[in-house]
Amino acid sequence: MTHLDLRSCSRVAALGLAAAFMASMPSAAQAAWEPTRPVEFIVPAGTGGGADQMARTIQGIISKHNLMKQPMVVINKAGGAGGEGFLDVKNSKGNPQKIIITLSNLFTTPLATGIPFNWKDLTPVAMLALDEFILWVNAEKPYKTAKDFIEAAKQANGSFKIAGTGSKQEDQIITEAIQKATGAKFIYIPQGGGGAVAVQLVGNHVDATVNNPIEAVSHWRGGKLRPLCVFDSKPVEYHEKITPDGQTWADVPACKAQGLNVEYLMLRGVFMPGGASNDQVQYYVDLFKKVRETPEWKDFMRSGAFNTTFMSGDQFKDWIAKEEKRHEELMKAAGFLEKK
Repeated sequence: MTHLDLRSCSRVAALGLAAAFMASMPSAAQAAWEPTRPVEFIVPAGTGGGADQMARTIQGIISKHNLMKQPMVVINKAGGAGGEGFLDVKNSKGNPQKIIITLSNLFTTPLATGIPFNWKDLTPVAMLALDEFILWVNAEKPYKTAKDFIEAAKQANGSFKIAGTGSKQEDQIITEAIQKATGAKFIYIPQGGGGAVAVQLVGNHVDATVNNPIEAVSHWRGGKLRPLCVFDSKPVEYHEKITPDGQTWADVPACKAQGLNVEYLMLRGVFMPGGASNDQVQYYVDLFKKVRETPEWKDFMRSGAFNTTFMSGDQFKDWIAKEEKRHEELMKAAGFLEKK
């Protein structure tokens, strides 16, 4: 065999090895999982509330910026304090075309009702934000501070009404904490969602609410409601003008600074059914990172005064485990745990 023949054989062999190697490696398109049909985005709460607004904002951003090839469909399943939605996703194990947005009823609903569900039945994807709670009153009322309101509530001898989302959920937990911290007594009026809660206060059917900012901001902007304090350790650091007279979220003091020693923030996170693979989870993590970079999301965070903390992976799982324990302690103190 000539020298030229040897070179040709070596070249053919090398090309053959390279082709075999490339064939054994999946292409980028093959390796990256993505949905193959419309994605159901379950909201375990009613329409108009904070979770519903966030889910529909995400849906709109994804559609506007073409962030997914498949459409995303928002579905509200609020029955049983969100238990309907959680059980739906629990029973969809192995279906990566379904996700659920969670709030603190991820913990409170199973603890209060005993439904056969725990967050470990799902696959954690990401914390999108933390949501604040604010003590709201009707703007026609004379209360200018939390102290004013609490003093009036004490004089009312238990006749003041506070509306909130659901029973034995976040709003009622905060209401119970206010009673324990101040000695004031309230009648708690459960509603189907944060939107309905705000409407009750605008109509003067109740004396106060502890709604999320996003659920009441339009009524504040319209001069119907007044925020007295935020249930956080410090004021929310958003300085964009909200009301016609120039008020901002940063102008709302922390409740602790007004002598109301109650603090509570709520999860806004996304989970998948159990059995999701790492690449399926990563698809949604990457998707929500893209959502967070859009101007629409940033505007939504500002208008709703959200804490923009983002978590995924083990960090998120560790946070969830700690929150579950904290909620069990809060609900035990309020007498909300299901009796076994």
